[in-house]
Amino acid sequence: MTVAVILGAAVQSDGTPSPTLRRRALHAVEMFRQGRVTHVICCGGLGRFPPREAEVMRRICREEGVPDAAILLEDQSHTTLENLGNIRPILADLGQPEILIVTDGYHKWRALLTARHFGFGAQVACPAMSGTAGRRVVKSWLREIPALIYYLWRLRGSDRGQPSG
Repeated sequence: MTVAVILGAAVQSDGTPSPTLRRRALHAVEMFRQGRVTHVICCGGLGRFPPREAEVMRRICREEGVPDAAILLEDQSHTTLENLGNIRPILADLGQPEILIVTDGYHKWRALLTARHFGFGAQVACPAMSGTAGRRVVKSWLREIPALIYYLWRLRGSDRGQPSG
């Protein structure tokens, strides 16, 4: 059994999903339709604007036909570290399935680093960035470089499952 874990992204001021959040959620829906995953775990707490990121993802999944029983929420996190740390009880309830992390290509290295920190044998599934402005893609990659360095520093030497700091 494999489950999709959608990592959080912003909700806009009117409560609608950002293009990043929508892209990730729809990619997980497609994997569910293809039978690649049995469940979808929506991750993300309350950001700058309500509702919680996980709730917006759940709405997208429902609208696209994923049954409620296959949608699980982790709605307290604000970082990649919290996203993946907070899903541990959910994964335990499901019998420790394999996870397929749904995030964008620029974020996949930090997501994999964090998953390995928690002992997950994870893979990553990245939606296409088609339709995204080139400057936004560049900005995302540039933002990710210091974030990855920070995570490498933060997670070094910490006990598995217990982030330092």
